[in-house]
Amino acid sequence: MDLLKQFIDVFLHLDQHLNTWAADLGPWLYVVLFAIIFCETALVVTPGLPGDSLLFAVGALAATEGSPIGVHSIVILLIIAAITGDAVNYSIGKYLGPKVFRWERSRLFNPEHLVKTQAFYEKYGCKTIILARYVPIVRTFAPFVAGIGTMSYPRFAMFNVIGGIVWVAGFVYLGHAFGNMPVVKKNFQYVILGIIIVSVLPIVIEFWRARRNRVAGG
Repeated sequence: MDLLKQFIDVFLHLDQHLNTWAADLGPWLYVVLFAIIFCETALVVTPGLPGDSLLFAVGALAATEGSPIGVHSIVILLIIAAITGDAVNYSIGKYLGPKVFRWERSRLFNPEHLVKTQAFYEKYGCKTIILARYVPIVRTFAPFVAGIGTMSYPRFAMFNVIGGIVWVAGFVYLGHAFGNMPVVKKNFQYVILGIIIVSVLPIVIEFWRARRNRVAGG
């Protein structure tokens, strides 16, 4: 329970924690941020890492005076992390396939996550690689499912590069432009919470629709 509280606190107060990390790590913060974005996109066992909210907070940090990171350099670095992360995830899906989901059900390999991502693919097709960037959990599993399926790597790579650039640059520059406005800084936790809610809204809507269809069909 204490670990969960700490996890939630990091999510809601990313600006404060990033400031602390920046003071402690200096330029090494680049490495930490790269690792977080890479792991969230590359590993199906880490779908709970912050994505959208972290990018926004990083942009806000880069706009502060004396920040150890530059906005343009961190955008380029995190775009590389996002693209290479998805590429690794695609390869894992291609070579391991659904075998990992035959393991005993666990929090790490939940077949329901795979099913939800497959449903997302059925609705949006190849555009899922781009759109999934904005949906937690689906963002982590989309390249994995692409690797399992019939999507060729060149086609996947095209959507991967577009999605990675738009996702990272969009949120970081948004945070850089608005993150240090007095009203945003004063209510930063609510802004982060709003980003999280908007991010998970598509999952909630799809779950509600699926449940309504089951009830109507049952």
